[in-house]
Amino acid sequence: MPADVEAAIAETYRADWGRIVATLIRLVGDFDVAEDAAQEGFAAASEQWPASGVPEFPRAWIIQTARHKAIDRIRRRARLGDKLEEYVSAGFGQALAETEYDPYEIPDDRLRLIFTCGHPALAPDVQVALTLRTLGGLETDRIARAFLVPTATMAQRLVRAKTKIREARIPYEVPDINKMPERLEAVLTVIYLVFNEGYAATRGDVLVRIDLCAEAIRLARVLLALMRPAPGEATALLALMLLHDARRDARLDAAGEIVLLEEQDRRRWNKAQIAEALPLVEEGLRAGAGPFALQAAIAALHCEAARAEDTDWHQIVRLYDLLERLQPSPVVALNRAAAVAMAYGPRAGLFLIDALSRDLDRYHLLHSARADLLRRLGHFTDAAASYARALALVTNDAERRFLERRLREVRGADLTSS
Repeated sequence: MPADVEAAIAETYRADWGRIVATLIRLVGDFDVAEDAAQEGFAAASEQWPASGVPEFPRAWIIQTARHKAIDRIRRRARLGDKLEEYVSAGFGQALAETEYDPYEIPDDRLRLIFTCGHPALAPDVQVALTLRTLGGLETDRIARAFLVPTATMAQRLVRAKTKIREARIPYEVPDINKMPERLEAVLTVIYLVFNEGYAATRGDVLVRIDLCAEAIRLARVLLALMRPAPGEATALLALMLLHDARRDARLDAAGEIVLLEEQDRRRWNKAQIAEALPLVEEGLRAGAGPFALQAAIAALHCEAARAEDTDWHQIVRLYDLLERLQPSPVVALNRAAAVAMAYGPRAGLFLIDALSRDLDRYHLLHSARADLLRRLGHFTDAAASYARALALVTNDAERRFLERRLREVRGADLTSS
């Protein structure tokens, strides 16, 4: 396959998978048919574009081709019976065009999909996982990693969710404005997990996927435009993502290697984005200080510090105290432990991290954080063991290179000290 065609297919998949699947789900009303048809559309592109050339509108070509594939699939399933007529009469056979939306509907298929996956009939963790699979195109193992569960367990959850949607006939529809709040928590969580996958990709040779970060921020802005007055947590989520994203350019050096927060060149942070976010943080806190508001407040304290040593770690610990009471989880506890280490010393943080080792044994960041504190205490042999454990679990190449560098450093320091 010519390199330019391969690059075009890869870019269309990366940038437009969620839009393609969301459009197909709206048209066919079936998650499995839409996903399978989308995959077949990309397979057809791989076969036809090398000879015909990349079309002017690759996404539209994929959708059109996938639509025909879905018709064939439905025809085989329905044997040209009533089921096909049902899909056609629902608008499946209409020409591809921009849809005129009612002003009270959600003007974006991807956001419509998020709200559909956030249906109250589905368990919260399933709502999030299903949306990440269909909208973000994330592989099951990536989603499992986000939830800290085995891949097989997550695969079963996704299958059960799709089965429930089909058997319970949960409609793919825009919720009434009055029903949006009951789905808001799942929607916000989905948007933030999409952002997180972009901000710290679980796999691949790059740490940051700018497209996913931008998509999550865009969806948050659309959501705020839809809901007036805007819920405090929705406002806080946008602020949180803007603050994290503002530090993006300083997170990697010229060679693409990770630069820790305390070592980053803060002149490279996006000051305009920070200035936009800080009032939103205050707005979110005034509305009730929910989990996203507290996280945004923590991010704001980092962004407001002119130097790493100016960071108000004691205030950050207090905010994590509130967050852990409001949203207890091992990952929140780990982040709090890291803040405690910065505020009160590495021994205090290490004590808290060791208490989490059972719950987070397969989470590479626990072992990385433990190794860093042991390194700071001069316990190089133990630090090397923790870095090695983190390396056995990490799946992102940039993080792997960072851990390998740290492991070499502590092993060298261990030899010197002995």
